[in-house]
Amino acid sequence: MGGGYWDTSAFDAAAAARKAAGDPDFGYSNRMRNLPRDQRTAAPELDVFGATRRESRDSDEHPASTPIVVLFDVTGSMGMVPVTVQKRLADLLGLLTRGGYTTDPQIMIGAIGDDQFDDVPLQIGQFESDNRIDEQLRNIYLEGGGGGDKREGYALAAYFLNTRAQTDAWDRRGRKGYVFFIGDEMNKPAVYARSVRRVLGDELTEDLAVEQVYEQLARRWHTFYVLPDLTSYYNDPEIENHWRPLVGERFLKLDDPAGVADLIALTIGMTEDAIDLKQGLADLKDAGSTAGRAVGKALIPFADRPVPAGGGRLPEDL
Repeated sequence: MGGGYWDTSAFDAAAAARKAAGDPDFGYSNRMRNLPRDQRTAAPELDVFGATRRESRDSDEHPASTPIVVLFDVTGSMGMVPVTVQKRLADLLGLLTRGGYTTDPQIMIGAIGDDQFDDVPLQIGQFESDNRIDEQLRNIYLEGGGGGDKREGYALAAYFLNTRAQTDAWDRRGRKGYVFFIGDEMNKPAVYARSVRRVLGDELTEDLAVEQVYEQLARRWHTFYVLPDLTSYYNDPEIENHWRPLVGERFLKLDDPAGVADLIALTIGMTEDAIDLKQGLADLKDAGSTAGRAVGKALIPFADRPVPAGGGRLPEDL
């Protein structure tokens, strides 16, 4: 997967056409909400049950692919954050490509719910380089559920990446990809075997430790957790205390949810050593972003040093 090129003109034209026709951007969600609960499913291109692989591959068009995974918590506590990000998707691709932040970005969109209580607790698409990224994002079912225990199935998504994601960046070049969890809650106490069987179809017989799953994820991915404001637990210290041992300094708080795409782009550019924070903020200003201040605040710890690479527990956290 991952062929083609992003076309901002086509993105803008499609958005204008939907607006003129009165069609919502997240029409799939609306259709699902009008069905009985036992008939609600993920869109086919985002369905994970029985899925064997998600691939980011090199090609003549994209000879040095960079896999990027963006996973949204779509439970009720996250509000409208995924909708906000969809409107800024073109800016993310523009910064990554025109700004030279990384080579041949291929983005995979996903959505995380509660694997104990939700009907559709995990949705993950394919790696794409063109406007299919937008199509997959808009086809996410924004279930708005959750179990009320301040814990969601993030680690189930990490398990999916560990067992399904295949990238030429790693296999050919030993180069890590990027994973961004956009959420506001904690992991479940474990990756439950019963959830893996129900949601993915794997015959797992024993629960997996959350720490083990993230340590495995860190071997091939730079892993970040982004906590946006205007979510239910933005100011809850328990959330940060939970994630710091798992992702270390890659736990990022963002005052402005509209800046999620900008934050992702600058984080990648800084990790790739393509820009420093000052250059990145100047690029945001030139692009007309209003989120520069919030993005700068989130990344200020790395203003004079590299963004820490990797993921999982840092030595000082062990």
